[in-house]
Amino acid sequence: MTATQVINPATEEVLQTVEHFDVEATDDAIARAKVAQRAWAKAAPAERAAGLRAFAAVVDAHVDELAALEVANSGHPIGNAEWEAGHVRDVLQFYSASPERLTGKQIPVAGGLDVTFNEPLGVVGVITPWNFPMTIASWGFAPALAAGNAVLVKPAEWTPLTTVRLAELAAEAGLDPDLFQVLTGRGSVIGERFVTHPDVRKIVFTGSTEVGTRVMAGAAAQVKRVTLELGGKSANIVFDDCDLERAAATAPYGVFDNAGQDCCSRSRILVQRNVYDRFMELFETAVKGVAVGDPTARETEMGPLVSKPHWESVAAYVPDDAPVAFRGSAPTGPGYWFPPTVLTPQRNDRTVTEEIFGPVVTVLPFDDEADAIELANDTPYGLSGSIWTENLSRAVRVSRAVEAGNLSVNSHSSVRYSTPFGGFKQSGLGRELGPDAPLHFTETKNVFYAIGEN
Repeated sequence: MTATQVINPATEEVLQTVEHFDVEATDDAIARAKVAQRAWAKAAPAERAAGLRAFAAVVDAHVDELAALEVANSGHPIGNAEWEAGHVRDVLQFYSASPERLTGKQIPVAGGLDVTFNEPLGVVGVITPWNFPMTIASWGFAPALAAGNAVLVKPAEWTPLTTVRLAELAAEAGLDPDLFQVLTGRGSVIGERFVTHPDVRKIVFTGSTEVGTRVMAGAAAQVKRVTLELGGKSANIVFDDCDLERAAATAPYGVFDNAGQDCCSRSRILVQRNVYDRFMELFETAVKGVAVGDPTARETEMGPLVSKPHWESVAAYVPDDAPVAFRGSAPTGPGYWFPPTVLTPQRNDRTVTEEIFGPVVTVLPFDDEADAIELANDTPYGLSGSIWTENLSRAVRVSRAVEAGNLSVNSHSSVRYSTPFGGFKQSGLGRELGPDAPLHFTETKNVFYAIGEN
């Protein structure tokens, strides 16, 4: 196996060296998962439920450890990282109720009894991104395990540490170590093998649209199931009848959370023209108030970008002649720091159309409701967004008209484990989370039992 160094993005120091799985090791992991899955699927539903509850309890006992690991590996502020670790626990707890509730149906038919069963797929491959490593992993592995599958997770090369630790905690909780495995290494090796191996029956991929299309194309060769959560260029629409002070005060946290490294980031703010100037005054104060700094400090609200290559990618969108309206602050010295940056470009500028995935937001004026909807939908993506208005009828009209999978009215909330999450258009395929997620890891089997006459 080869290996790579994992870097702390706030200090640029080496945290540890992580070994990479090769194709042979990946095939061995898949074979072991296949055996473990058969035993897991045969276990009583109550037994599988107890196993997930035990896993949740062990995660709960290690929330502080997981959070500290995410701060070091990903640069997330400590408060955010603690929430993320707690979210993993909550997702496991939520789906621990599922094994005993995958009840199937009894369908009235003539001449016998017709019933459906929700059969597990088998082995599921989950490929996760670097921006929210442990939370997004849990969206795949928790419902997949609940449905009776084995799970192999391939974390991003830059941020594998919390996912590796979760696999250790699963074993500590009593789950078969072969049932839930984490395979560290390159997507071109492990991810590709997930796609081509016939015993991996579903791929859950979160990442770029470019890579997602390749995963989808590769999976087609085996008619392999896929769930894809891809890019976003979400709009935060601010109408003139909203609470403008609140809209401006909360807008930074809709786009600069996790340093803008969020597929749900509201990276386009659309403001009704007659309140545009006032919004910008209020927004400037809010942006300059964002606390950017040491992610271990409690007062920090935004940490560094994840890596030097990613910093360079974000910086390329803000050249010296960029239409910068104002910036926030950021530390100098070691670390991949980038200040919160507000641009006022033309509608066709690439900062308006391309996913930057950093703390850079564009602000554009619009004329009326129709113009706002047209501008919001003028993107190949459709993941999330926000609508600010006190007019209930407008809120309903606009939320139905905007082509996005997850919208918030007068807030920037996107993800709850109890509600479905996913995108329209090139933002993805399928849904994660919500009460139906385990069903997406099953096949529906219909069985008719003929009943003879006495």
